[in-house]
Amino acid sequence: MRVLYGIVGEGMGHATRSRVVLDHLVANGHDIMVVVSGRAYKFLNDVYGEEENVSIQEIHGLNLAYKGNAMSLRRSFELNLKRAPAGIQRNYSAYKKVVGRFTADVVISDFDSWAYFYGKRHGVPVISIDNMQILNRCQHDSYVTNGGSMSFRMAKAAVKMKMPGAEHYLVSSFFQPPVHKGRTTLVPPILRPEILNAKREPGEHVLVYQTQAANAELIRGLREMPYEFRVYGLGRDEQVGNIKFCPFSQDGFIDDLRTAKAVVAGGGYSLMGEAVHLRVPMLSMPLKGQYEQQLNARYLDKLGYGMYVPGALDLKTLEKFLKNTPQYELALSRYRPQDNRKLFQRLDTLLDKVHQRRAFTYAA
Repeated sequence: MRVLYGIVGEGMGHATRSRVVLDHLVANGHDIMVVVSGRAYKFLNDVYGEEENVSIQEIHGLNLAYKGNAMSLRRSFELNLKRAPAGIQRNYSAYKKVVGRFTADVVISDFDSWAYFYGKRHGVPVISIDNMQILNRCQHDSYVTNGGSMSFRMAKAAVKMKMPGAEHYLVSSFFQPPVHKGRTTLVPPILRPEILNAKREPGEHVLVYQTQAANAELIRGLREMPYEFRVYGLGRDEQVGNIKFCPFSQDGFIDDLRTAKAVVAGGGYSLMGEAVHLRVPMLSMPLKGQYEQQLNARYLDKLGYGMYVPGALDLKTLEKFLKNTPQYELALSRYRPQDNRKLFQRLDTLLDKVHQRRAFTYAA
């Protein structure tokens, strides 16, 4: 089949998960056109640039701006407004290129609107594969929604409007809330082969994943604690006392993750899903203004897999988390890690149905 695959470019989690699905589609002989924006374009172009049955088309996508550990709505609006004219022109050019050389039988979208609108414009079925739709298509209790807060309702509404009327929604999740909308299947976290092949061997170091916008006071405070910390995300490569600042390395990061005593990071779904799969306790500090991250962190806390910190992290809270890792490990021992087979089986079934329906239409 000819598959148009759209991937949102904000952050790298969507791209790394989509690579798992793309590898499966390539192995099954599908012809694929990928439309993607941001840093994810370079990543996927490097991976599939020489692949005969895969084409990569760069598009313009929306970007988010941050201030400290919070998303700034004002800065995000100003940034996207400034880039809108050039972005519209780029997407129009990309549309002409795609339409001129590729006719899709089905669209798969990882929260990407460009591919979704292509599908709707051309009457092509759209299959959604992401983690965001769990906000809209499942029921959540009062703790997870923060009492049905305005932030939760706004996030749910935004996700609902993002991709309505898709053929089916494959929702990746390490938690299993009741599904309350049709055409929805929950699947386990979509995991890279490197994670699936990793063996958990708990050590004594604490893995910290932060960015330049993170709490600088926290990093300085780590030197006062009786633990070894390995810090990723700050672009440094040096040892400072009990803190080892690590440069980017996929192999190094995965090795430090599988052997960590615990993980301290934000609320991003990809790393959280990998930590839960490997049964590594996690302290999550989700970005303010991104309720999807808060939802992830609240479920992590509710299930006993780690701790949710709604604001800035202080050393007292971190110390409490690290002392309680045995109880988190006990809860995680009840989690049953799974590979990607459920996702692949359900996706293949959906693609077969689309193919048979199109074949029947052509025959008629």
